Amino acid sequence: MNEYRVDLLIVGGGTGGCAVALSSTAMGLSVIMTEETDWIGGQLTSQAVPPDENFAIETHGSTGRYREFRTLVREYYKKNYPLNQAALSDPFLNPGQGRVSKLCFEPRVGVAVLEKMLKNKLEIMLCTKAIKAEVHGDVVSNVTVKNLQTEELSCIQAKYVIDATELGDLLPLAQVEHVSGAESIDKTNEPHAVSGPDQIDNVQSFTWCLAAGYDHGGNHIIDKPETYAFWRDFCPKMSPPWSGRQLDWTYSQPWTLQPKQGGIGLKQYPLTSPDVYDLWHYRRLIASEHYDQPTDEVTLINWPQNDYFNGNIIDKPEAEVQKHLNAAKELSLSLLYWMQTEAPRPDGGTGYPGLYTRPDITGNENGLAKYPYFRESRRICALFTVTEFDVSKELQLNDKLPDFPGSVGIGSYAIDLHPSSNGHHYVDIRTVPFQIPLRCLIPVRIKNLLPGCKNIGTTHITNGCYRLHPVEWNIGESTGLLVAFCLQHNYSPRQVAENSKIFEDLKQLLVKQNVLIKWENIS
Repeated sequence: MNEYRVDLLIVGGGTGGCAVALSSTAMGLSVIMTEETDWIGGQLTSQAVPPDENFAIETHGSTGRYREFRTLVREYYKKNYPLNQAALSDPFLNPGQGRVSKLCFEPRVGVAVLEKMLKNKLEIMLCTKAIKAEVHGDVVSNVTVKNLQTEELSCIQAKYVIDATELGDLLPLAQVEHVSGAESIDKTNEPHAVSGPDQIDNVQSFTWCLAAGYDHGGNHIIDKPETYAFWRDFCPKMSPPWSGRQLDWTYSQPWTLQPKQGGIGLKQYPLTSPDVYDLWHYRRLIASEHYDQPTDEVTLINWPQNDYFNGNIIDKPEAEVQKHLNAAKELSLSLLYWMQTEAPRPDGGTGYPGLYTRPDITGNENGLAKYPYFRESRRICALFTVTEFDVSKELQLNDKLPDFPGSVGIGSYAIDLHPSSNGHHYVDIRTVPFQIPLRCLIPVRIKNLLPGCKNIGTTHITNGCYRLHPVEWNIGESTGLLVAFCLQHNYSPRQVAENSKIFEDLKQLLVKQNVLIKWENIS
């Protein structure tokens, strides 16, 4: 077995994990980061999800390093892609012109940029998963990781450990007090919490995203998925009722739960009504208008039609986990096959055989992402848990934004809960621009393990607004700075959170490192 000693071990190389790595190495720490896939970046790359961002992201709605990442993505396109002059001269270039973000880009570009930002700063162990953690008292002494390709084991001793895995996988291994699923209204008093006891299987749906291009006149129909007949006829059972079949252009609108008509607005088959929602342009990754030469457009399919809510995989037997993961893949491929062969077109015809997969963009077979897009994970039991009362616009008693005295970052996004694995429907709640309280990053007992992404102290409800790309990045970056600060001054994270004078020193470090801790200049 290989043995390592470092200041910081980051388990999980997703969006938050990369942010931890950037901030902690900038402070001079020795760092190892493990990643289950062969791509770092998580939501931004291996899960293939263009970033869901806030209204102010171009100027101040994130950390400085996150904005640097966005700038480098634009520079990468301008240096490496045959863009036309209009695109080259656009300082706010949106490569895909998708509507979900001001910067919809291809996952492989995100990987290239993150690798450049992290080059020679730490050791990254790809295709590696934590399998064991040794805990003495309230301290994690070491973590054993396994290379999934060679099965080689490594034991890593670290002064601090960050769980930046997509499902909070290190929390049970390290005996960290945590929760998953939905808390009851009796526990949190949140208006949108579930009634009765806690529901551990009330976990948001996950999606196995798929990149698809369009070649008009081509015929790229894939082999019929084995479970296509099931998915073609599948009608979700939830309350209030779903709009009908899942594989249909009509779906349930998240904020009204009423039937909404969707479609794909291709140049050759434009949508004929403004009331039809254009799914094609929502997460488009390649926009033909940026090129003088004919260029096939590409979109990222992460739609209501391929949300998988037929089972929860957290803390389930491995056979059940694999069953649901395979079913999620089949659902996405069945959606593609349905669109190729049976989907109604605006011109009255049926099917879009010119749709085809883009494995070159996702780095995986069939154009599927390398890893599922998980919206919800295990969450630490923290010194403070953010509830609906802290962020809901409706529940604020005045026009002032909530101000946490121990803020280590900011975020802004609606509480956006997708249908859950036990039949609960969308929950969509407007929020105010919010902060990230330091105390929601501190476990109630374990001293040297911290969360690095969406596994912080939130509820099932508030996870819905703290899970997006810029917020996860901010969580990770601030956690990395917290660890460096604690090691430099011999403080514990809990001391920093509970002593206002000590926190002021951390606050100065955060500000110096271009981490915004309070919303300003909001019109």
